[in-house]
Amino acid sequence: MAEEKKTKKATTKKTTVNKGSDASSSSPENQSQGPGFGIEKLFLKDVSVEVPNSPEIFTNREAPQINIELNNNAKPLSDGFYEVALQITVTSKQADKTAFLIDVTQAGIFAVKNVPEENIEPVMAITCPNILFPYAREAISDLVIKAGFSPVLLNPINFETLYMQQKQQQAGGSAPNAN
Repeated sequence: MAEEKKTKKATTKKTTVNKGSDASSSSPENQSQGPGFGIEKLFLKDVSVEVPNSPEIFTNREAPQINIELNNNAKPLSDGFYEVALQITVTSKQADKTAFLIDVTQAGIFAVKNVPEENIEPVMAITCPNILFPYAREAISDLVIKAGFSPVLLNPINFETLYMQQKQQQAGGSAPNAN
């Protein structure tokens, strides 16, 4: 009797799965016409760790000055696929000596389907970096610790604000040239 109940439950589950499959297969046209975004692959594209003044730098007790540089690059690969690479360089200096320099390029391949051309740039400049940043942040934190230093935790970055600022600078920079 217990086996009969298990069999009935399994049968019910199969029926539910089949109905879901039938529903999705009956409307592939609707799915293919709407905009789509997907993560195909996330990967660490490039990593560099330099500790040019070791081992002497480890005896220095001065508070470090941290400098962060951020670059975002997007390029089309094939129809609807884009590679976006977020490069973050963290430099730590004590007095006039570089304690460490860590450069991480976190990249991803993203599928962007049926998105109007004018919306591609914001996706590449805002959405994709928002996805990549936590992975780059983790890699930097791990590398700083493995290099023998206290952890560096990067604060979250608002890529939408950065994108809007960049657009304003471009608009402001091009307007004076037009006159």
